[in-house]
Amino acid sequence: MSRGAVAAGHQVTAEAGAEVLRAGGNAVDAAVGAVLASFVTESVLTGFGAGGFMLVHGFGDDVLLDFFVEVPGRGGVERGAELVPATVIFDGTPQVFNIGAASCGVPGTPAGLWDALQRFGTMTMADLVAGPAALAREGVEVNSQQAYVHELLTPVLTEYEETAALYAPEGRMLEAGEAFRFPDLADALERFAAEGPEPFYRGDVATRIADWVIKRGGTLTAPDLAAYEVIDREPVRASFGGRDILSNPPPSSGGILVAYCLDLLERLGAAGVEEVVAVMAEAQAARTVEFHQGLYEDGFQDSFLSPEHLAQAESRARSRLDAPPATRPAPGDQLGSTTHITVVDSDGACATVTCSNGTGSGILVPGTGVHVNNMLGEEDLNPLGFHTLGPGTRMTSMMAPTVVLKSGELETALGSGGSNRIRSAILQTIVRLVAGGADVAAAVEAPRVHFEAGTVQAEPGVDEAGLARLEERGYGVARWRRPNWFFGGVHAVSRDLDTGELRGGGDPRRGGAVALV
Repeated sequence: MSRGAVAAGHQVTAEAGAEVLRAGGNAVDAAVGAVLASFVTESVLTGFGAGGFMLVHGFGDDVLLDFFVEVPGRGGVERGAELVPATVIFDGTPQVFNIGAASCGVPGTPAGLWDALQRFGTMTMADLVAGPAALAREGVEVNSQQAYVHELLTPVLTEYEETAALYAPEGRMLEAGEAFRFPDLADALERFAAEGPEPFYRGDVATRIADWVIKRGGTLTAPDLAAYEVIDREPVRASFGGRDILSNPPPSSGGILVAYCLDLLERLGAAGVEEVVAVMAEAQAARTVEFHQGLYEDGFQDSFLSPEHLAQAESRARSRLDAPPATRPAPGDQLGSTTHITVVDSDGACATVTCSNGTGSGILVPGTGVHVNNMLGEEDLNPLGFHTLGPGTRMTSMMAPTVVLKSGELETALGSGGSNRIRSAILQTIVRLVAGGADVAAAVEAPRVHFEAGTVQAEPGVDEAGLARLEERGYGVARWRRPNWFFGGVHAVSRDLDTGELRGGGDPRRGGAVALV
């Protein structure tokens, strides 16, 4: 029987976590080790310049560690540059991302990983850093998924000479089969192990990051980095199929929307494609200006998920099963440069962690190993407009590391990348696990839908009769020819409550892999 399982977005990432488990580490040790490895294997998606969330279960009270990106500006520096548009062609459609120094927010991963390990881990950071540092220095082979990401994000990764030298060292983007090396990251990892997050927030690394960004027109200052702290949050809860679902609470939006949809499906008493689309449409309609403002208000979560509000939403969802009301487009329906890792150990404890660098700002600070995020330029994270949030505001996110409990015991832990599709990918995976009784790998790989801007996006294999009925009621349906990165990347581990057996599902849409110990 397996003593642990890791599901991640790259085989080397998953194996790094598994090695920690084999060495006697627990779920948090392994999650931190896997995240550090992902800084190399999935470097475009995450790193020391990124932010994220970790949901920890089985170490006392459940807690969501919020180490996501914060809005800079405490230093009082006036923004001296505008966001730089970078056009990416995704599935034949141009999408504009905003990069440059004006897009750089305060990173959280150094603080978050250190905090998680000190509080819940059993190993030292030096134990966990050796393997990832060797990967960064010696090189890791670029696989087909990462080559695809490199190709997609070429305009971002070649806008500035520092990132171009890293990802296109011979004047072209690194391709599958070639080695990706990041020596500065190796040095940064080793220093992180020796000195912790201090250099990144109050030391010379922080000074170099702030100076580099400010000189290029950004607002990320030394006081912003020095003030950064990890925030403990109580997970948002939902009920579905006799399970308790825990996820990421406000000010992030992903977890509360997953909870909203699951509670509505529970009320509807069915979870076919028509019901799933109906609750997706209801969740999309809920994303108003008032919703985004409410995410920062005390008590909003309780009112949003109150029986009275859910009853009203249920009535609207039932009406959508007859005819869809008018919908409006929502911002930020983009590819989503995010990665997720799930670890469950033999005790049934877990750490499920999602990290993101956005697309990256293109601002790679020489000698630090830090490619700073572009969260201030991500449209979906700034629904009320760019540069409108005050300094020190913890940014919202669709990222939603999630656990499913039955009678208080862990049954499944999961999460996903994929921008707006994070919520729909997690929702459908849980529905297939709980309502459909699917094996975790089958639930992860099953075809998905996503509703947004009046259109149902559908992968091949989705219930065709249900899609046809949606079309008859006026929904637009876009049928994809094959599974695609667009629909997210769920990486999940399930646990048999009777035997303790662990199984994993790595999403093939995003290079998913599972390592069992």
